[in-house]
Amino acid sequence: MINLISFIANLIDFVLNIDKYVGAIILNFGYLSYLILFLIIFLETGLVLTPFLPGDSLIFIAGAFAAAGNLNLFLLWFTFSLAAILGDSVNYWIGNYFGERVFSRFKIFKREYLVKTEEFYEKHGGKTIVYARFVPIVRTFAPFVAGIGKMKYSKF
Repeated sequence: MINLISFIANLIDFVLNIDKYVGAIILNFGYLSYLILFLIIFLETGLVLTPFLPGDSLIFIAGAFAAAGNLNLFLLWFTFSLAAILGDSVNYWIGNYFGERVFSRFKIFKREYLVKTEEFYEKHGGKTIVYARFVPIVRTFAPFVAGIGKMKYSKF
């Protein structure tokens, strides 16, 4: 039982402080480091349940490792860009798929909120998505809400 508690505590520490472990990840995993970094950024931007992952600090620390020659800067840029774009797209489609179902199934979500969301994203959706890229928690929720608000994917 103590081992399980210790494992969970270590896992939580790792997830919340991943930026402190980047050096060990690079040292132990080599080129697989890019996949691990991709997954972290993808999950931070792609799932509504993981906005607590350290996106900004991870990018900063990974950039420092690239400057020191431990990571390839071009490959790192490509990895992070792809992770953010795919994460946003997945998050948008999750919101698009589940949004209507959530509003019709749960009474705490009122239909008027959905209509207001749709109107907001019709008017301000483009700049909201761009601005959200620079606000840590908001960047996770904005694509999801854009999907719920039925923002046109081409505009998204």
